[in-house]
Amino acid sequence: MTVDATLFDMDGLLIDSEVLWHKAEVEIFGGLGVPLSEQEDRSTKGMFVAEVVDYWFAQYPWSGPSAEEVVAQLLVRVGDLVEQEGRLLPGALRALDLTSERGPIALASSTPLKLIYRCLDHFDLRTRFVTVHSAEFEPYGKPHPGVFLTAAASLDVDPRSCLVFEDSAAGVLAAKAGRMSVVAVPTKEDRVQPAFSLAELVLGSLEELLPEWLDYQFGE
Repeated sequence: MTVDATLFDMDGLLIDSEVLWHKAEVEIFGGLGVPLSEQEDRSTKGMFVAEVVDYWFAQYPWSGPSAEEVVAQLLVRVGDLVEQEGRLLPGALRALDLTSERGPIALASSTPLKLIYRCLDHFDLRTRFVTVHSAEFEPYGKPHPGVFLTAAASLDVDPRSCLVFEDSAAGVLAAKAGRMSVVAVPTKEDRVQPAFSLAELVLGSLEELLPEWLDYQFGE
């Protein structure tokens, strides 16, 4: 089945924000007694923020702020860091251009919608997407395919005709669970994770994306 539409993740794929998420988590969870190291890989990468908070609370229960309050602190801090230090990743604008020339594109992220819009507006990206979706409105976050299936439905496209761009293992698993094709762009450290072997294409950077490869996927 040929591709008719493209779905993009955001953090760590289009925006160099994974490091900023980790920085915010080190600050906020560290203040609650969770021993996160700034050198530690972000093991919760790709998860919905509320799930991240629950994950760390289960291992290092804290007294004081509620889970909802910690989520709110994280979202504000990440937004501030994106506006202060964030940058678009190499090849991001080109990938959006190449795919949007071939069909509609949507954004499907684990990040809550308010922060998605804050990040997209900061980089003037919101109008590039036909629709924008957050896993906060799904019963489950990635690796459940819910947010991708909702995005596909919003474009009136069969999930099997969607091409997903992802940087996280959880995102790749979510896309494959939705029977979608995947272009994975993991970090060098993450590339050894088995999930990335499920992708149709694995790139070191979005700069490596070839128009000819897209032409073949879109049946052009």
